[in-house]
Amino acid sequence: MSTRLQAWLSPLSFAAYLAWGAIGWELLFTTPGAPAWLGAPAPTWLLAGLHLAFLALFVSVIGGRAADAPWLRTRVLLQFAVAFALMMFARSSTLPILLILCVVLAVHVFRPRAAVLVVLAANVAMYLVYSEVWQFRNALVSTLMHMSFQGFAGLTAWFGLSAERARDQLAAANAELLATRSLLAESARDGERLRLSRELHDVAGHKLTALKLNLAALARDPRFADEAPVALCARLADELLADIRGVVQQMRGDEGLELAPAITALASPFPRPRLHLQIDEDARVGSLAQAEALLRTVQEGLTNAARHSQAGNLWVVLRREAGGLRLDIRDDGRGRGELKPGNGLGGMRERLEAAGGGLDVRRTDTGGVHLQAWLPEAA
Repeated sequence: MSTRLQAWLSPLSFAAYLAWGAIGWELLFTTPGAPAWLGAPAPTWLLAGLHLAFLALFVSVIGGRAADAPWLRTRVLLQFAVAFALMMFARSSTLPILLILCVVLAVHVFRPRAAVLVVLAANVAMYLVYSEVWQFRNALVSTLMHMSFQGFAGLTAWFGLSAERARDQLAAANAELLATRSLLAESARDGERLRLSRELHDVAGHKLTALKLNLAALARDPRFADEAPVALCARLADELLADIRGVVQQMRGDEGLELAPAITALASPFPRPRLHLQIDEDARVGSLAQAEALLRTVQEGLTNAARHSQAGNLWVVLRREAGGLRLDIRDDGRGRGELKPGNGLGGMRERLEAAGGGLDVRRTDTGGVHLQAWLPEAA
C-alpha cells in the first residue's frame, strides 16, 4: 500500500470524513439559517459545491508529499477560505467544526509560529462572522469556545507529529548504530583474515619450504634414493605447500570490507523506499574511511528518497571500474523543480572528496534523484 493511500485510509482521516459527512448532512438535508445579508437561503448547489471543494482540498493535503510543502500550505489556506465561504452563505452551528480540521492540517504543513499566526487570524475572522454576519450576541464567547476546541485538536496533532518524528529519528539512529557495528565487525574480520594469511605465508610456508629442501636432500642420498616413503613425503610436502599458497591467495583476494550487511541494516527502519542492492563480487572497499564514506552516501540517499522524493524503490549498485569504486543510487520519486543540494548532500560530497572521490547529483526524467559517487583504490 502506498504512503498516500495509507494517509487517506488512516483512522484519523476516517474521523475527519465522518465529521465532514455529518456537517454535509445537516447543511444539505436540513434547513440551515441564512445570514441576514443574504435575505434568502443560499442555493443548495452552491453549498454542495463548496462542501465538496473542502473535501477535495482536505484529501489533496493529507495525501501530499513533503516536497510539495508550498502547495500544501496554499491548499490549507484555501480550505480556510472555503470554510468561511460556507459560513457566509449558511448559518449552521456545525460549520465551525470545519475550522478544526483546517487547524489540524495547518499544524502539519506550517512551521509552529506560522501555524499559530494562521490559527489566530482564522479566529479573528470567525469572530467577525459571528458578530457581523451571524449577529451573535455572545460572539466573543462562541469564538473562545471554538478556539479551545481548535487548540486541543492542534496540540494533539502537534504532539502526535512530534512523537512520530522522534520515533523516526530513534529508528534511524538505531539503524546507524547497527550499520556501524556491522562495519566494525567486518573490519575486524578483514584484519583477522589478513593476519592469518600472513601467518600461513610466513610461518607455515617457510617451514614447508625447509621441509621440501630436506626431503630433496634425502632423495639425493644414495641410501634413500629408492625409498618410496621419502618420495611420498616429498610429494605430500609439494601438495601441502601448493594448498597453503592457494588458501593464502584466496584470503588475499577476499581482502576489503563487505558493505552489504551494513547497508541492509541502514535500510531496515524505512518502510519505504524498498531497497534493491547489488554489489559486485570484486567491489570490496579497501579502507575503513572509504567504507564509511560510501555507507553515509547510501544513508543520505535513503533519507532523501524517504523524506523528499516519497519514492517507492531505491536501487543501489556498487561496482569496480577504472581502477576504483563507483556507487550508483537511484530512486523512483516524483519530485519537481530544480534539485537544490542541502546540508545532507553537501556533507556527503565533502566526505567523498576527503577520501579522494567525488559526487554527481541530478534529477531523473521521471522526477527521481540519481546519485553517482566514486572513490579511488585505497592506498
